[in-house]
Amino acid sequence: MKIAVLGAGAIGAYVGAALHRAGVDVHLIARGAHLAAMREHGVRVLSPRGDFTAHPHATDDPAEVGEVDYVFLGLKAYSYASAGDLLAPLMGPDTAVIAAQNGIPWWYFHGMTGHPLEGQRIEAVDPGGSVTAVLPMERAIGCVVYCSTEIEAPGVIRHLEGTRFSIGEPDRSISPRCVALSEAMIAGGLKCPVEKDVREDIWIKLMGNVAFNPLSALTRATMVEICDHSDSRDLVAQMMAETLTIARAAGCDPQISIDKRIDGARRVGHHKTSMLQDLEAGKRLEIDAIIAAVVEIAELTRVPAPTLRHVYAAIDLLSRTSLVS
Repeated sequence: MKIAVLGAGAIGAYVGAALHRAGVDVHLIARGAHLAAMREHGVRVLSPRGDFTAHPHATDDPAEVGEVDYVFLGLKAYSYASAGDLLAPLMGPDTAVIAAQNGIPWWYFHGMTGHPLEGQRIEAVDPGGSVTAVLPMERAIGCVVYCSTEIEAPGVIRHLEGTRFSIGEPDRSISPRCVALSEAMIAGGLKCPVEKDVREDIWIKLMGNVAFNPLSALTRATMVEICDHSDSRDLVAQMMAETLTIARAAGCDPQISIDKRIDGARRVGHHKTSMLQDLEAGKRLEIDAIIAAVVEIAELTRVPAPTLRHVYAAIDLLSRTSLVS
């Protein structure tokens, strides 16, 4: 098995190191000081489950890697459409792409045989079909990340919690390529269940992201601060309720209570969401997949979602008026 990690940041380098430890032929594609450190010293993982160092091949040139069996995509979702030149050298006729992204993926309505919206393109995450042109639907393997990592220093990954990467085919089949990838991930010390319908995991994680990410950026508050403020907790609950209604209209029925989801987020503590971290770093906010696509699906399914719409309007304006890089 040959795997390229395109965008070997905190999550990508962690996954690559774990797979390399399992004996997989892994190639990390990164840039800057992080790449230089991985080339010289390997990937050092600091984890409550045990520290280790792995030495997979690391490069900034996908042409050095060539065709692979899988591409683990560690880029932000808004970068997919412009990643064609990086992806092209990695793509063989059967190469699969594991998109480890937050929010709604570009392939969401692909393979939903019998659903009224089967094949529907979601403009927020596939504007003008630009992502599908780079990442054809048949290559996609869904992936939901339940893992928290950060780059502590170039080449050094701090694993904070979680090892689960749920994967699944858009058409709900249990495919040989998913099973093989799952076995490799498990051999590397990760959890990697193959889900019959990975969309349920997408919505369960999205319930948190769609509320806490934009609200934290708008208020500069941590997860626990949002949960402990009664009015903002109520706002989170309203956003989650609307999200569940949209999910069901879109053909999925996540089995989780809103109170349980909020309490789980509160236990994370004084954690800054990725969107708040991006805002403070002057980076582009990842709102398209996390909330814009949810509002678009609400429109497609004719589900009223006033709270989500209002919060989206506010975070969209913030993203347009903030310094981005």
